[in-house]
Amino acid sequence: MLNLTRRWPFGLTQKSWPDAAAAVFLGLFVLLFFDVWLSQTLQAWPEVWRAPFAFITDFGLSDWVLIPSLVVLVLAFVALRLPLGRFRPATRELAMLASFIFVGVGLPGLASNLTKRLIGRARPEHFTDLGAFHFQPVLNDWSFQSFPSGHSTTALATAMVVGFMVPRFSGLILLIGLMTGLSRIVIGMHYPTDVVAGFVLGTLGAYAVRNFFASRGWLFVARKDGRVRFRGLHNLRRVFRGAR
Repeated sequence: MLNLTRRWPFGLTQKSWPDAAAAVFLGLFVLLFFDVWLSQTLQAWPEVWRAPFAFITDFGLSDWVLIPSLVVLVLAFVALRLPLGRFRPATRELAMLASFIFVGVGLPGLASNLTKRLIGRARPEHFTDLGAFHFQPVLNDWSFQSFPSGHSTTALATAMVVGFMVPRFSGLILLIGLMTGLSRIVIGMHYPTDVVAGFVLGTLGAYAVRNFFASRGWLFVARKDGRVRFRGLHNLRRVFRGAR
């Protein structure tokens, strides 16, 4: 089981950020030399191997997370305007839970979408005509929005958000997230560097949202030892137990 209670992943601290950022950029630079080879090798797998990845890649779609969480959030805020009595604490807790899921997944995804439009890297489908390092910044369509991978960003952000609240499932959902990123290469939508950048963005984005919530005591508590822990959904549990 992963330890997701640290303030930042991989032991990052305020002092180690510059070195960590340099290591990420260096890693991406080195990976650039293998971008085309890895992309073409994975795309050349037999169809029977590629088929499962075409299925799992949809885990990186944000709609299945953002739409339900937004609906719950809106309904909870509307309900809070009503005389709920003893159900008010549980409803407020539900609204906070939906907010965290929506922002924790949606904010990194938004950052990814803005970044890929600004950079404008051509997707692998343009390799034959334009190569792996052709860029069409700002004014472009989806085929020039390869870096970073939005699916990979969403997949890792979702994995972190779930892991923060339900640590027992962190390993499983992280594996699914990593497989989602790999699928983007297998089906020819992204290069490996796009996927790795998406992983980094999704992970750090989810941590940043979690830390923001903890700084205000929303759902999480920041302890003196530097760790951040999930408060739990005690009010919602009481309601469900009472309904049995």
